[in-house]
Amino acid sequence: MKTLVVALGGNALLQRGEALTVDNQYRNIDKVAATLGQLAKKYRLALVHGNGPQVGLLALQNMAYQEVAPYPLDVLVAESQGMIGYMLAQRLAQKADSPPVTTVLTRMMVDRNDPAFESPEKFIGPVYDPAQQAQLESQYGWVMKADGRYLRRVVPSPAPIKIVDSEAIELLLQNNHIVICSGGGGVAMVEGEAGAQGVDAVIDKDLSAALLAQQIGADGLVILTDADAVYQHWGTPEQCAIRHATPDELAPFAKSDGSMGPKVAAVSDFVRRLGKPAYIGALHQIDEILAGKAGTCISM
Repeated sequence: MKTLVVALGGNALLQRGEALTVDNQYRNIDKVAATLGQLAKKYRLALVHGNGPQVGLLALQNMAYQEVAPYPLDVLVAESQGMIGYMLAQRLAQKADSPPVTTVLTRMMVDRNDPAFESPEKFIGPVYDPAQQAQLESQYGWVMKADGRYLRRVVPSPAPIKIVDSEAIELLLQNNHIVICSGGGGVAMVEGEAGAQGVDAVIDKDLSAALLAQQIGADGLVILTDADAVYQHWGTPEQCAIRHATPDELAPFAKSDGSMGPKVAAVSDFVRRLGKPAYIGALHQIDEILAGKAGTCISM
């Protein structure tokens, strides 16, 4: 069977505005598991998920207990990988005829000189009222930025350069496991005097999924998101979905601002490097996306 790397958007785990309860997350995961369970009958699957809301919640819980110093962000990212990976694995494994499901705690090397460390932009945690900005920044030392009409904490998001655990991921895929990996973009690591060490950062999960697809030589990369495709003239009466495009044709959409730009940049890099197709679209249309009837297919 061919191997697909599938990146799950945040709506796969939590709808915007929902409380971060276990029940809410399981309800959303149940919908994901039904779709991915069918896909696993046709492909070997490596699943990458986001963790922005979850790691932000862990950070808040972490600071609430003041008897010990708060745990650093790299440890919290690892915790979120375990939590979300466990929940996804539980539901996927319950599907009839499911292949084995394994969650891999995944470490990701980044460059300690990445400019992202000086300009945090990655949203984590819940949304706040803009009137709370001064209090939150003073109380916790956070950097806050606008997210729509709300306010959220932002942290550095350096580019991933190497997946430490890709060999284990490949071995599991070769043995027909569904592999949940690179959760939350992976635990950010830099080279230190004593070897790799964790840093306070959250890596973009779409960039990590693209890097994973490259390192394991996947046959395709799929980024599932709220939007059902990449659109030309978005937000105007002339908007229309782009069904097929080359990386060069999509280059004007690969901007760092907005939610679609990083996804376009990630899939375009994968297609250029491996010459294999990538897709962007909505979870419930996955079969149509892979058939070229929905979403956006990016190929050479």
